[in-house]
Amino acid sequence: MYNFFVNENQKLNDKYVITGTDFNHIKNVLRMTVGDTFLVSENGISNLCEIECFDNESVVAKIIEENYNDTNLPIKIYLFQGLPKGDKMELIIQKTVELGVEGIIPVEMNRCVVKLDDKKKKSKVSRWQTISESAAKQSKRNTIPEIFDVLTYKQAMEKAKEMDLFLVPYESKNGMEDTKTALSQIKSGMSVGILIGPEGGFDEKEVEQAFENGGKVVSLGKRILRTETAAITSVSMCMLYAEMNLSD
Repeated sequence: MYNFFVNENQKLNDKYVITGTDFNHIKNVLRMTVGDTFLVSENGISNLCEIECFDNESVVAKIIEENYNDTNLPIKIYLFQGLPKGDKMELIIQKTVELGVEGIIPVEMNRCVVKLDDKKKKSKVSRWQTISESAAKQSKRNTIPEIFDVLTYKQAMEKAKEMDLFLVPYESKNGMEDTKTALSQIKSGMSVGILIGPEGGFDEKEVEQAFENGGKVVSLGKRILRTETAAITSVSMCMLYAEMNLSD
């Protein structure tokens, strides 16, 4: 079933008026007709709707079942991602949005190969936000995860202080025991930050700063993971723990 996001201004009583690119997608790409159903997500809630009519520039859809599909996790996961090379960031965004991440924070780190000027940063973030929306539609998310502006490492550490739990996948002498200990601290409603380094890994001073700002070391296993694999694995780990232990 297809899913579309709207704002409160598009709701009129028990109906939604959908215009713009979504209208074009519904009418001309999907070739949906009166009576077809799809999900409409507004303010974190998805409602099942049925197409009532079309006009030249909009489609009117009536709500037939409220709060139809709740895909929200019981925790909010924020991925602090060191800027990777090429189009890896697009893959990371797509897959972690599917897994349930709440927001993604691109971070400039010492060993990042990619260097972006202010113009490129804005362009990239805009592109990444579009990918987040597309992935949210595909995976039936109730909300579109936010792609934050690119932060310096210092700014990222300030942001990390807002997290209830801040996880740092890094070499650990205790291995998966550290992971078990960290995950056991996760409770419903918590914000969980995950810090992932770029291809070159963390600079030692960056690791020290992360721990100084409350970071908890976790292991992702005995194998060396690429940055995109580490990001997806870390979010998957937290998602599965939350779904298995905290969901109703």
